[in-house]
Amino acid sequence: MGTPTQDFHAFFEQHHAELSRLAHLLLGSSDGPDSADDLAADALVAIWHRWDRVSAANHPLAYARGVVANLARSRIRSRTRERRRVALFWSRYGEHTDGPDVPAVLDVRAALDRLPYRKRACVVLRHAFDLSERETALALGISVGTVKSQTSRGIAELERLLTQAPAPAPQGERGAPESLRVLRTGPVERSS
Repeated sequence: MGTPTQDFHAFFEQHHAELSRLAHLLLGSSDGPDSADDLAADALVAIWHRWDRVSAANHPLAYARGVVANLARSRIRSRTRERRRVALFWSRYGEHTDGPDVPAVLDVRAALDRLPYRKRACVVLRHAFDLSERETALALGISVGTVKSQTSRGIAELERLLTQAPAPAPQGERGAPESLRVLRTGPVERSS
């Protein structure tokens, strides 16, 4: 064990990519490619400021995941409030349209974007990061029972959304659609 700075640097090097990927999956694709890295960086800055407490905790990575999840939730809420303000403005002063174009085929990312935050967080942590129910509960600060119910409901909703596509998604491990494996194995898409 080295100095606190060395310990934090090692933690950063070991977990930054995972925390960035978690942020990307929780935020969805509408925030842009760099927002997940920014959120992960913000989380790591917050962790650095509390490093003495975090490093002494039984599960520092679970704490870090919780910070990412909380920051993502705040950002999503902020984004939702902003969209409501814009929609209210356009409903009063703008032109009405028939609504957004909906693609014929929903992919996993688009389906995840449509899930409520807690369901999305549970599905992502359980299936993309392969965390246990207990680890997921610890990261999100909720009960194991809530993780079970939110994951089950989230998977059911994803299956419903994904079966709206021409070909239904085949079933994989733990009853999740096979296409959820892209969350675990696929690299985070980044644009240059």
